[in-house]
Amino acid sequence: MDMQNLLKNLDKLKEPKILVIGDFAIDEMIFGQTERISREAPVLILEHTETKIILGTASNAAHNISTLNCGKVAALGVMGDDYHSEVLTKALLEAKINTDFMVKDKTRKTTTKTRISGSCSQSVTQQIVRIDRQTKTPISGEIEAKVIENIKKAIPLYDGIILSDYHLGCLTKNVIDTAISEAKKHNKIIVADIQKDMERYKGVTAITPNQPDTEKFLSRFIKDDKSLVEAGLELREKLNLDCLLITRGESGMAIFEKDKEMKKIPAFNKKEVFDVTGAGDTVVAAFTLALCAGFSPTDSAKIGNLAASIVIRYFGCHTTTIEDLKSELKNVKEI
Repeated sequence: MDMQNLLKNLDKLKEPKILVIGDFAIDEMIFGQTERISREAPVLILEHTETKIILGTASNAAHNISTLNCGKVAALGVMGDDYHSEVLTKALLEAKINTDFMVKDKTRKTTTKTRISGSCSQSVTQQIVRIDRQTKTPISGEIEAKVIENIKKAIPLYDGIILSDYHLGCLTKNVIDTAISEAKKHNKIIVADIQKDMERYKGVTAITPNQPDTEKFLSRFIKDDKSLVEAGLELREKLNLDCLLITRGESGMAIFEKDKEMKKIPAFNKKEVFDVTGAGDTVVAAFTLALCAGFSPTDSAKIGNLAASIVIRYFGCHTTTIEDLKSELKNVKEI
């Protein structure tokens, strides 16, 4: 699809409903002004000024979908039964993300990354410490059964599924296998965003790994177009994928479809890169939404690439909108 037709059809992204299954978390950003050194210990005392809650990991993927399709998205994962579970639920609901399929587990912590930052009156704000609250062990059999029950309830209601694996215990083998089998049973598109253990996702519609993770899985480096093609074809065949999208940083992306030659997509933004945090979540969100809206895998990859080129201009996890995509597309010279 050429640029003008792509521009005309972007509103189709508002139509599909997406279910995100995986590891949900929040980033808690605490800011303060430096007051003095404590008398109790050689540490700074900060006068608290602000706390921001940002949706991260699978929450960020869901948030990106919500801003693109006007809230037609649901979260399915596990959180603790603690203070931060209420914070996570509130943040998801404020982002217009359905939380009906989330499961609470009293034995686990709600994944929260707290960053405490301080500044003097005229200085740049600087991160002082980060505190991680998380449970990495796989969910119990009892909680797994509840997650699987919710998967079977939810998948028929949605057009596409994203499996967002940050290796925090929700996506067990049984959960993954159920999601894939239910997606196939109901003829749904299912895309996995994974960094390792790719063999567990055999049979999904597509995966969106970056190049270093692809190289690690295949135990060899990608040095040129020839080795890129060989790696892509091998990975797509090994995992029985309809298509494979490899993200390559400033080198753009490579998309591999069945019975088609590899298509390279250039990076749309190499100059205004501020923070790449969460860009992978944006790619998988926009890519999956586009596939479900009827775009080809190549055009879906272009949309994912375009969305990522916008969010990396901002600090931390960020989202984009269809209007942002339209505005950005008008400035792109090559697509």
